Amino acid sequence: MPETNRIEYKAQLTKDLDLEKEVVAFLNYREGGLIYIGIDKTGKVLGVADTDGDALKIKDRIKNNIAPSAMGLFDVVPEERENKDLPGGEASILKIIVASGSEKPYFKKKYGMTEKGCYIRIGTAAEPMPQTMIDKFFASRTRNSIGKIKAHRQDLSFEQLRIYYEEKKKPLNKQFKKNLELLTEDGSINYAGYLLADENNVSIKIAKYSGDNRVDLIENNEYGYCSLIKATKSVLDKVELENRTAATITAKERKEQRLWNAIALREAIINAFVHNDYTREIPPKFEIFADRIEITSAGSLPEGLSREEFFEGYSIPRNKELMRIYKDLEMVEQLGSGIPRILETYGKECFHFSENFLRMVFPCRSGMRVPVEKPPQDTPQDTPQVTPQVEGLLSVMDKDLSRVEIQEKLGLSDKKNFKENYLSPALEEELIEMTIPEKPSSRHQKYRLTQKGKALLSR
Repeated sequence: MPETNRIEYKAQLTKDLDLEKEVVAFLNYREGGLIYIGIDKTGKVLGVADTDGDALKIKDRIKNNIAPSAMGLFDVVPEERENKDLPGGEASILKIIVASGSEKPYFKKKYGMTEKGCYIRIGTAAEPMPQTMIDKFFASRTRNSIGKIKAHRQDLSFEQLRIYYEEKKKPLNKQFKKNLELLTEDGSINYAGYLLADENNVSIKIAKYSGDNRVDLIENNEYGYCSLIKATKSVLDKVELENRTAATITAKERKEQRLWNAIALREAIINAFVHNDYTREIPPKFEIFADRIEITSAGSLPEGLSREEFFEGYSIPRNKELMRIYKDLEMVEQLGSGIPRILETYGKECFHFSENFLRMVFPCRSGMRVPVEKPPQDTPQDTPQVTPQVEGLLSVMDKDLSRVEIQEKLGLSDKKNFKENYLSPALEEELIEMTIPEKPSSRHQKYRLTQKGKALLSR
C-alpha cells in the first residue's frame, strides 16, 4: 500500500528522524493517521531490529517533546509483515496509531505554537501550519474537558486505582496524579481524577425489564459511587452473568449460544465508559430488555468526526485521560479497535445517534429471549434499603474477615471513613455480625454475613 493522507512510512527510527513532526501533523489532522517504522517510502518491508526498545523510545519522545499532552491519543503496536529475504519470511515492524486530538493546535515543545512547531497533514506530507490556522485552532480549542475541570472535592483517595495498577505490575509512585494527568494546571485534582477516585457521586446503573419496553422494571442494580474502573468491571461482570448460554440439543450435537456476542458486548460497554461526556454530569446507562440490551452514553460524535469515519474506526478520544488509564490496565486493546470489533457481529443499524446521545442496541440472537426471574407477587418483599457502600462491603464477604481484610478487599485506606460509612451501617442493619460479639474490641475479631445479609446479596 502506498503512502496516503493517513499513512506514513519510515525506514527506521533514528535520532535524525523528525518523528515528532509526523505525530503532530496527525494530531492536528481531523482523521489522525498511522506511522509505520520499518517500511521504506516504496512500501518495502525492512523490519525493526529491536521492537521493544524502539517502542519505548517512541513513547518517550511523544510524551516529552509534544504539547499539549498526547497521552491517550496514540498507540505503538508491533506487527509482523512478510519479507521473503529474511529468515522465517517475516519482519517485525512498529505501527504508531495517532488519533485526532481535541486540543489543537498540537506542536513540538522546542518551537512552541509557531509555524516551526505546528504541522498538519496535507496529502502525503506533514506541512508547516500557517499562523492564521494556528490562531484559529487555538481560539476554538476545547477547554471544557474533564482534564481541565477542577473537581469539587479534593479530599480524594485512590486505593482502588493503586490496586488495579499493582495487579498489572505497574505500581503507582508518589507522582502518579501528575503522571496520569489527574491534575489541573494549578495542581488541583481534575474531574478525571474525581471519576477515578475511591468515592464519587457518579451513579452507574443496570436496569432490567421483564418485557420489551420500560413498563415493568424488575431489577435496578447500582454499581457507582466508586472508581470508574471498579464500576466498569462490575458492569462487565453483571452483564456477563446476564449473557447466559442457551443449549440446543439435536440428534447429532449440542449447540450452545449466548444471548449476545461477548466480544462486541465488552467493547460496547467499555466504549460507553471511556467516551461518555462526563462534563454534562450524565453517566452511561445500561438497560436489559427481554429481546435486547441497550447501552447509552452521553454525547454524540466528537466534533469533526463523521458517521462514516466513526464506522471506519477513526478515533477522536473524548476523554484522553480515561483512555490512557484503560489502556494501561489492558481494558482497551488499541485506539480505534472497538467499533470495528462490534461491526464484525452487529450492523450499523444497531447504532443510534442523536444530538446529545449515542445508543447501541444489540438484539438477542434469533429465537432467544432474556430469562426473567420475577419474585412471587404474593410474597412481601422486606428488603432493607442500604447504601452503595454497604452493598460493596457485603459483596466481598465471602468468608469470615477481619476489619483490615475487608478494607483491603474494598481498596480503602481511611479507617474512620470505613467504620462510619461501611462497617457500622452494616452492623446496625444486622447484615453482618461479629464472630466474637462479647469482645467487640478483640484483636481476633472478625465479621461474617448474617442470614439477612445473605438474602440481600441473593436477591
